[in-house]
Amino acid sequence: MAQSSHQIIRSPSHQMGTAVLLSGGLDSAVLLADESEARDVQPVYVSAGLAWEHAERMMLERLLSSSRFQARLPPLVSLTVDMRDVYASSHWAVEGRPPAYHTPDEDVYLPGRNVILLAKAAVYCATAHLDRLVLGTLAHNPFPDATADFRLAMARALSIGLGHSLEIDAPYADRGKADVIRRGAELGVPFELSLSCMSPRGLTQGSDPGVRPLFTPQHCGTCSKCRERHDAFVAAGIPDPTAYADQRYVQA
Repeated sequence: MAQSSHQIIRSPSHQMGTAVLLSGGLDSAVLLADESEARDVQPVYVSAGLAWEHAERMMLERLLSSSRFQARLPPLVSLTVDMRDVYASSHWAVEGRPPAYHTPDEDVYLPGRNVILLAKAAVYCATAHLDRLVLGTLAHNPFPDATADFRLAMARALSIGLGHSLEIDAPYADRGKADVIRRGAELGVPFELSLSCMSPRGLTQGSDPGVRPLFTPQHCGTCSKCRERHDAFVAAGIPDPTAYADQRYVQA
């Protein structure tokens, strides 16, 4: 049998280094806390040019600057892979008009999103000699790029293509969002500094035109991600600390 011609290179120290792929949302915030309790980690954020990312990045910086994380982590690595040349300019994720509160989870599907995010993060991992990449995928995620089979195949393809051994792991793949919130409460995660919204509000301009606008992201309260977030707090039995701009759907 012919031998494979590819060579997978191990990191020089032969030790596992972990990158945590962050979105600024609940799941990845708790995952970051969990992973950093067990090992040294590198937080990574990948921007794809979508409507909510400015707010997402602002909240992520606040999260990482909080007392819960600041002294424990290296600076955030921020990467870019612009998908606006693939998704139409009228696409809801580019235009900022996300599926409404009561729409099904399937309506927020973005083709290839995990493919692109993982590929860009994996190249970084190879250059930084990190052998493990983790993301906050949860149980019952309906999308084809959120399955265990996909992660295994993607890790193998990237390991071959980069010549660098890489594991892609989703530690919460057997948990629901309510379970993750309970875990976050145990770990002291500041939930109020996470953002799970596709149409965040709160851009304010000061009186001095020479001063850069201050962005204070606030959950819209009307998109399906806000619904998913609030429902999970209710199911977890933990008070939702989120300030929703529109509270008509939010339970007391």
